[in-house]
Amino acid sequence: MEIEQLQQFLKVAELGNFTRAAECLAISQPALSRSIARLEEALGQPLFERQSRKVTLTDAGQLLLPRAHRIVALVEDTKAEISDDGESGRIRLGAIPTIAPFFLPEMLSPFAESFPKAHLTVQEDTTDNLLRRCQQGEIDLAILALPISAKHLEIESLFDEELLLVLPVDHPLCAKKLIKLTDVEPYPFILLDEAHCLSDNIVTFCRHRSFNPVSVERTSQLATVQELVSLRHGVSMIPEMAKQLDMSKRRVYRSLSGTKPTRTIAMIWNPYRFQCKLLDRFKEHVRQFAREFPLKSA
Repeated sequence: MEIEQLQQFLKVAELGNFTRAAECLAISQPALSRSIARLEEALGQPLFERQSRKVTLTDAGQLLLPRAHRIVALVEDTKAEISDDGESGRIRLGAIPTIAPFFLPEMLSPFAESFPKAHLTVQEDTTDNLLRRCQQGEIDLAILALPISAKHLEIESLFDEELLLVLPVDHPLCAKKLIKLTDVEPYPFILLDEAHCLSDNIVTFCRHRSFNPVSVERTSQLATVQELVSLRHGVSMIPEMAKQLDMSKRRVYRSLSGTKPTRTIAMIWNPYRFQCKLLDRFKEHVRQFAREFPLKSA
């Protein structure tokens, strides 16, 4: 049994598909199949039920899964601790799609200049997937929005961000000096898919004020939400960091009067995994950048 085989086993178990797992691992599908077959031969038990479109774990595979996670994590932590010089190494960063393109580029650039020997990879995913991957040691740190429900993870709030009302440029509400939430109630909303926590932030804010927004369309991309607003399909609420990068003149952003909708940006990590010096320095860099991150209300 080899560590590489266990890593491959974990990827197949995660994706439920040999072809997609092979693509992620950058090896051929036949090579991956042969490697898993050798692992099954070494253990004397099949690990996967092979079906036409997917594979599922057998009882033996279910037994191996948590132990493989622990073995791989222990080996990776040991290697990281032995070579920990605070200057080089790998950091695997995760972020949700409504943060990654707006917050990460400016944050990562100065860190890369200060630590040229560091190798930093970014993985964009939904909150639930990032929490799971952080718990399992597949990523070292994630930046997402609260609230979250996670066991065995350290959570540190970074800053609060306003959610701004976005309207098509000729919308009737654009003429109002102050826009209240009740003014928005007659209009349909465009929201992200339910997998994205931003929609939960918006809906929760509205419901706490006895307003249930009617969603006419849902999409998986924030940019698509903005474009649908421009096409007068409805209105929405957009994080301020996204507004600051929006150069379009076809939509208008307004801050609601009274209590404003916000979200809290936070970083999370697994305190039970080895925390290398480079990761500690990166966390401090994130904190410093978050304190200086230029958010300006509309």
